[in-house]
Amino acid sequence: MKIININLNGIRRAVSRGFLDWLQQQDADVICVQNLQAKSYELDDSILYPQGYEGYFFDADQDNFSGVGVYCRKLPKAIMTGIGFEQADFEGRFIQADFDKVSIASFLMPDNSDPKAKFAFIEQFDEYLKKLRRKRREYIICGSWYTAHKTIDLANWADNQDTLGFRPVERAWLDQVFGPMGFLDAFREVNREENQFSWYPDADKPKNRQEGWRIDYQVTGPNMRRNIVNAYFDTQATFSEHVPLVVEYELEL
Repeated sequence: MKIININLNGIRRAVSRGFLDWLQQQDADVICVQNLQAKSYELDDSILYPQGYEGYFFDADQDNFSGVGVYCRKLPKAIMTGIGFEQADFEGRFIQADFDKVSIASFLMPDNSDPKAKFAFIEQFDEYLKKLRRKRREYIICGSWYTAHKTIDLANWADNQDTLGFRPVERAWLDQVFGPMGFLDAFREVNREENQFSWYPDADKPKNRQEGWRIDYQVTGPNMRRNIVNAYFDTQATFSEHVPLVVEYELEL
């Protein structure tokens, strides 16, 4: 099973830069997209239903803002939108596709432009994660968490310790998520290399000439550890400031 997530930073702009051509080349089972900045009813069928995939989307109430989606090669048993609190649900930040063996979610944390909004979201999302751990089901949460966890996860970490997205309180929260709460950072389960980043300030510059951050994740429950076999960033993709995170699992949908 191959799962990909990518923050598009505007789906129409990403399409104009080759997103759909890239999608057709991936042979992925599910592609989770975030930050669509468009209402799904505004999009062409070529975007909603690319060849070989069914697209499902959850729009923000506000125009040109947020929004998430999942492209599925196999028909899901169910689609769930929202997670039960206003900031997530009115802003189109969570959609989940349920399959026989696993649930796969596309998720978008508030970005680092508004600290108050981000920390309010984290407080409520933390409660959702605690409830999720009690469920007897496998799951993968794919998306932008807008926080680099460890010093290895961003360039020039020493100069960014007071920068939103790498503040001690945010990193301590991820310590809890990937520690006592029992969740797994799927990428770091199999890839411990340095200079592995998912966000670069300028999509038009070569990735090896920029200072990047790893702020996009696939987060799973502890039982998925044995199923994670490979993980990497597709730095050749140039349709967004974010690059796709590709994780391969030894599991059938």
